[in-house]
Amino acid sequence: MPFPPINHALERALAAQGYLEPTPVQQAVLEQGGPDRDLLVSAQTGSGKTVGYGLAFAATLLGEAERFGPAGPPMALVVAPTRELAMQVHGELAWLYAETDARLVACVGGMDPRREQRALAAGSHIVVGTPGRLKDHLERGNLDTSALRVVVLDEADEMLDLGFREDLEFILDASPPERRTLLFSATIAREIATLARRYQRDAVRIDTIARDEPHGDIDYRAMRVAPNELENAVVNVLRFYEARGALVFCHTREAVRHLHASLVERGFAAVALSGELTQSERTHALQALRDGRARVCVATDVAARGLDLPDLGLVIHAELPTNRASLLHRSGRTGRAGRKGVSVLLVPLNRQRKAEQLIHAAGVDATWSGPPSAESIRKRDQERMLEDPILAGEPAPEDAVLAQALLEGRSAEQIASALIRLYRLRLPEPEELFDGGAKGGGYGARDGAKPERREPSVQMGEGGAPRVDGGVWFRLNLGRDKNADPKWLIPLICRLGHVTKPDIGAIRIFERETKFEIAPGAAARFAEASRGAEENGVRVQPASGPPGPKDRTAPPRKPGPRPAGFKPGAKPKPGGRSNDQPRGGYGKRQA
Repeated sequence: MPFPPINHALERALAAQGYLEPTPVQQAVLEQGGPDRDLLVSAQTGSGKTVGYGLAFAATLLGEAERFGPAGPPMALVVAPTRELAMQVHGELAWLYAETDARLVACVGGMDPRREQRALAAGSHIVVGTPGRLKDHLERGNLDTSALRVVVLDEADEMLDLGFREDLEFILDASPPERRTLLFSATIAREIATLARRYQRDAVRIDTIARDEPHGDIDYRAMRVAPNELENAVVNVLRFYEARGALVFCHTREAVRHLHASLVERGFAAVALSGELTQSERTHALQALRDGRARVCVATDVAARGLDLPDLGLVIHAELPTNRASLLHRSGRTGRAGRKGVSVLLVPLNRQRKAEQLIHAAGVDATWSGPPSAESIRKRDQERMLEDPILAGEPAPEDAVLAQALLEGRSAEQIASALIRLYRLRLPEPEELFDGGAKGGGYGARDGAKPERREPSVQMGEGGAPRVDGGVWFRLNLGRDKNADPKWLIPLICRLGHVTKPDIGAIRIFERETKFEIAPGAAARFAEASRGAEENGVRVQPASGPPGPKDRTAPPRKPGPRPAGFKPGAKPKPGGRSNDQPRGGYGKRQA
């Protein structure tokens, strides 16, 4: 379907960029939104909405003309939640309005405000900025809003989530009341609807999001991993898929720093994005991703909002999203513009129930498994190498001469082996992981099966005896219900208590807790280091002593129906039993 009639200058710009037909959101705003109507649009990031509203307000700014007149106070103001998205919008509008002599100015946090002040003073037609910086320019008198004809709020839900409500209201109150207000948001929650009622006039409501259908271009994968192997699991997922672009999400700046350093140390071309970086550092990181110098970006949720990265085929949730919206927003960075993408949730074994609830709330269908094994990655490497286009190309004349020189005195097998070694040298080595997905039926298994009943697991030393004598017992607040296993419990205990493996004695895993023994010489140090320490909800507490028979009993059952005539506190009849004495042994109920 071709574009509806639009300004000829913009039509030529679209053709130059290879736009042959509009996306659904572009089609909707052009057909349903007249040149003077306010718009309230539900649209996901990656749906082409920037070009959509750029086309929508062209008639308001230009009318029938193809070029702007001299620059003065801005005619259009676009507000975006983050620096990266604002600069991205600025770039999109720059090529769209390239043939109109439009003067665009960006006003974002982290840039030199004096340079922005000079650019505003020199005159502009369209200003793009972040709420805080725009408000600052308004308060200082640098930004004149008297000539505004259009105000666009891009990703309004994100701006409200980030706490920009007061800044947005300040900007809208300072704008002429007769302006057009175009509000774009992924969801129209109550706060968005309230904002729209206050600042829009008879807005056209456009919904371009299919509410009951998951994103068909994203393949969701949930991988069970041991809590202490999350970092290694990220390595194996990156190596297994070998995507041209990958985005790895963490919750905190510290986690981003640590994981980024670890990936770079292993040989990945990776960059980091977090709020602590300067604007220059963030710009360089994004440029490295766009031109292919980096293939992995480790980022916090805030830093990655609104990013549109080319060839982003893989999203990894190194730490589980906090809610449904976060899962969908993170995953929505891939599978854009008709391309396929993969979203991988790394699920610590003790947080599987949380992950299942999250996936169910998001309405997506995820395939569960363990993390990619080193063997499967090496197999994929072999397949990728044999299919590498470089092996099918015709040799250049100078390459053919060098090839003949190599063949003199060397066999084809020797040369092929050297090629294989060179190919492997550029690839980070995969990690050997505990396969948390190999177990069937555990807590929260997809088939709903209950975990089979097992006796408590005991980690013993050589000869069948505990590794320490007279050890001090501690407990962890997880057990078989969270797929506890000594293979990943031992490294976890070492980290929480700053001990080494030889300091750990017997480990006994029960239904909802795990008890373990620490050598006497390390017990005091372990108790001090582990006090208040926590990792993924796992905490260490002192245990009263070694596990006894009571630890093996089943949890108490609910009491059965009381006998007829039961009265609390009644005295026993002569020769009879009191009402609270057991009848017929533990767990038996009166028929």
